[in-house]
Amino acid sequence: MQILIDVGLVIAGYLLGSIPFGLIIVKLSTGKDIRQVESGRTGGTNAMRAAGFWAGLGTAISDILKGVAAALLAQYVSPDNHLVHILAPLASILGHNYSAFLPEFDEAGRFVRLRGGAGGAPALGGAIGLWPPSVFIILPLGALVFFVLGYASITTISVGIFAMLVFGVRAYMGAPGADWMDAIYGFVAFLFLMWALRPNIKKLLNGTERVVGISLHGKLRARKEQQQSADEAIDNME
Repeated sequence: MQILIDVGLVIAGYLLGSIPFGLIIVKLSTGKDIRQVESGRTGGTNAMRAAGFWAGLGTAISDILKGVAAALLAQYVSPDNHLVHILAPLASILGHNYSAFLPEFDEAGRFVRLRGGAGGAPALGGAIGLWPPSVFIILPLGALVFFVLGYASITTISVGIFAMLVFGVRAYMGAPGADWMDAIYGFVAFLFLMWALRPNIKKLLNGTERVVGISLHGKLRARKEQQQSADEAIDNME
């Protein structure tokens, strides 16, 4: 019976993660279908592109809470099975990236894929659910990566890396309540994020990934491009 309960908790985590808050929020606020905007993903970054800052923030917070809820539910219902405590939030990441509620079909009506996001927000939420103070480490570090490098994709991937490092250090130091399985959560979350962001990684390698203008990298790039334009204008005049 307990095995069935634990399996049910993992399924519940997947279904929680599948709730497409980005699609809902953007649809209610603008009438747009977020799947038709830019990357087509349902996460906070694309919601911001589709409907502005507040829609993006609301989506990000909602998606974080999906991971938190999956972890806390597993801990409450099955307090002695730590494996389920990490599998449930991992399932929420999969649900977010491949939502059961967002199937896509081709013109012939054949199933093509499940739509969703990239998984950064529920990955952060899962880490918070496993150890709440992690938010005060992972979130500021992620923000630092974002505002220095300016790549949303690298910021998303960094969530898994920072979670792995935070939980690994806690387990190595023997902190109260620390468990090496939490570090495994961070590692698997990192793999999920890397897989979901394969197109962005290709763009990064090709040098064509979008850079956020408000970041340090974005400002330096804009300044460099302005200087190049000025130099070209001078060359044309000579």
